[in-house]
Amino acid sequence: MNQRLYEADIVIVGGSLGGTAAALAAAKAGMKVVMTEETDWIGGQLTSQAVPPDEHRWIESFGCTASYREFRNRVRDYYRVNYPLTEEARQNPVLNPGNGWVSRLCHEPRVALRVLEDMLSPYIHSGRLKILYHTKIHRSEVCGDMVTSVIVRDRKGDEILLRGAYYLDATDCGDLLPLAGAEFVTGAESIADTAEPHALAEANPLDMQSITHVAAVEYIEGGNFVVDRPDNYSFWESYKPEFSPFPILSWYASDSNDMTKMKKFTMFPNNCGIASLWDYRRILDPSLLCGRLYDGEITLLNWPQNDYYLGPVIGVSAKEMDYHLQCARSLTLSLIYWLQTEAPRMDGGTGYPGVRLCEGALGTKDGLAKMPYIRESRRIKALYTVTEHDVSKELRGEAGIKRYKDSVGVGSYHLDLHPTTVSQRSFYIPSYPYEIPLGSLIPVRIKNLLPACKNIGMTQIANGCYRLHPTEWNIGESAALLAAYAIGSKQFPYEIKESCEHLNRYQRMLQEHGVELHWPDGLEGV
Repeated sequence: MNQRLYEADIVIVGGSLGGTAAALAAAKAGMKVVMTEETDWIGGQLTSQAVPPDEHRWIESFGCTASYREFRNRVRDYYRVNYPLTEEARQNPVLNPGNGWVSRLCHEPRVALRVLEDMLSPYIHSGRLKILYHTKIHRSEVCGDMVTSVIVRDRKGDEILLRGAYYLDATDCGDLLPLAGAEFVTGAESIADTAEPHALAEANPLDMQSITHVAAVEYIEGGNFVVDRPDNYSFWESYKPEFSPFPILSWYASDSNDMTKMKKFTMFPNNCGIASLWDYRRILDPSLLCGRLYDGEITLLNWPQNDYYLGPVIGVSAKEMDYHLQCARSLTLSLIYWLQTEAPRMDGGTGYPGVRLCEGALGTKDGLAKMPYIRESRRIKALYTVTEHDVSKELRGEAGIKRYKDSVGVGSYHLDLHPTTVSQRSFYIPSYPYEIPLGSLIPVRIKNLLPACKNIGMTQIANGCYRLHPTEWNIGESAALLAAYAIGSKQFPYEIKESCEHLNRYQRMLQEHGVELHWPDGLEGV
């Protein structure tokens, strides 16, 4: 078997959103970097998983890193430079290309990909950054408490040996952790483990948040683009989740304002007070364009109706994982068929045959995302574990935002847990804006391995808010700069945390790179 060797200061396993941010930060800091990516698209949930950025209400002014803000500005500029926008849209400083209501910046994954590639291009062209596409981690070599190498395989099955001073796990499932022998947690902890009010009575490592295989669709009034009836459509048509009296393929889903109740939705915006899903994750609104460039509006199907929670894809055999991945795809295809043929319309009819899969919108021939949206990863056992107590408004009370002396970033989102694979529990808990403690990035034992994605030291419940786009970006960026500082100072991350002098220097480094360490005072009452 052929084997190539790449050596770098920092090896990033996984081209997720966190991995991409880590590669950018490490290269900017003067490090030589190698990053792997399973597909031909870097960017994870923004691109290959096709999820518009879930963000907080202050995102336009503060609450993210400077490089994440640069990314957002570049997305808007990309549309202004390359798309025939109306003058009103072009002059809008907070342009939302899709006018979706899930985000202030709903946009096409292809645009996000192009922007990320442009941001990385100087470092790729100079040779400081090497991206190995279509590669997947195969094994790791460890000596004592140190990772000495990782081995990935390309599409041909050839092995590539990667060596570095530090290794960042930026895979969406935390795939490097077990191969490196790192201590980690999966699924749901027990209340005895975490003392969290919403934790299970007994831990269940297989009770994980649902995944979603996103699809891009457009709507052409009067068209007929009905797909072939999926083989297992009859199963999904009749399947009722444990928490609902309605089939999963219906216009009813849990109400985020009261998770004990069901909320009614419908397809399109209306004047009847019923929430519409079409414009929820709409990524292209043709009304912002001059002339006819697109046949119709484009939206992403990442709805309650295609959350897949019948089994996990982590901690199971490869055969079982593949089975659940295929089932998630079939659920999304069944949702499309249901929308086209059976979905109740507000005019009393059924079905929207004008719904058409957007072939190519997500870089695939079938209109489905290259990868499923993974909400929950393996999580390191860390020097500090973030829990519900750190973020819940109810539990924090008048104490407000929890501020850490070793903060390496900020974020904000509700504790949003999608239905899980065993208990099928879900909740939407109000939270305070939060900070990212350095201790949550440092494994309890392995010295040169860092998390750079959704795999930091946190509980499943805390993951409900720490998993979103700006936070994942911040985690990747701060982890990369931690590795860069550790290399330069010849201190291990745990030594940096323990030393006031090194911690202060590292935090100054973060601030110089545009990482916000704390939230402004006074947000608790907003």
